[in-house]
Amino acid sequence: MPLPRVRRWKPLALTAAAVLAGLTVPVTATASPTTAPAPAAAGAYNDTYYDDTYYKDALGKTGPELKSALHTIISEQTKLSYDQVWDALKTTDQDPANSANVILLYSGTSRSKGSSGGDQGDWNREHVWAKSHGDFGTSTGPGTDIHHLRPEDVTVNSIRGNKDFDNGGSAVEGAPGNLTDGDSFEPRDAVKGDVARMILYMAVRYDGEGGFPDLEPNDKVDNGSAPAIGRLSVLKQWSDEDPPDAFEKNRNQVIFDSFQHNRNPFIDHPEWVEEVW
Repeated sequence: MPLPRVRRWKPLALTAAAVLAGLTVPVTATASPTTAPAPAAAGAYNDTYYDDTYYKDALGKTGPELKSALHTIISEQTKLSYDQVWDALKTTDQDPANSANVILLYSGTSRSKGSSGGDQGDWNREHVWAKSHGDFGTSTGPGTDIHHLRPEDVTVNSIRGNKDFDNGGSAVEGAPGNLTDGDSFEPRDAVKGDVARMILYMAVRYDGEGGFPDLEPNDKVDNGSAPAIGRLSVLKQWSDEDPPDAFEKNRNQVIFDSFQHNRNPFIDHPEWVEEVW
């Protein structure tokens, strides 16, 4: 069992929160909307606004009933192609202090939007739920769901590979605060909760329907190609210690307003992590 940790503040979040107050979010969508609930306002986030609308069929439920209700709710979404993900991430992960850049997930650094690609020094599309865990590839569906796709340095992305998440390991070169060993990866403290909530979103959204695998977290590492990823106990701890910050909330809102038109419920209601698992 991992040792309890003291809750840490997110350094990036504190900077982002100050800037986001005046941030005008671009609203150019790259896919035609299908069915989308009406948002409060483009670029706006409110912790409770969606309870009476978007989440109304989930309120009051717990356990499997809550998970099932959330699955139904968030499965109503616009799906992107893998090429469209490039442009989407340039909006969802835009640096609040520099609109020409994106913030890299693990590295925490700001990188030019134009430096996307596959060469050293570029950033590419990191699947937080590794696509080999369930073999879903990059076809439209879980492989293109931007709730778990994030910009990351090509080299750091390769180091993470398809490893499960757990505590411990050696320092990751080029990404201070991240650790890795032969079968797991530990992200920096400022995004531990983000990673956990992305993994748990994927487990609720993709449950075997539509020809996609039934994704589930477990409490193991080295899951290989199974549609599973771990460790669940550590992910729950990370979500509790690192609650959603302004950057993560804004990202959820931009995805809802401008791209997929669905939400990550564990950002809106972090307490639902414990209710479902």
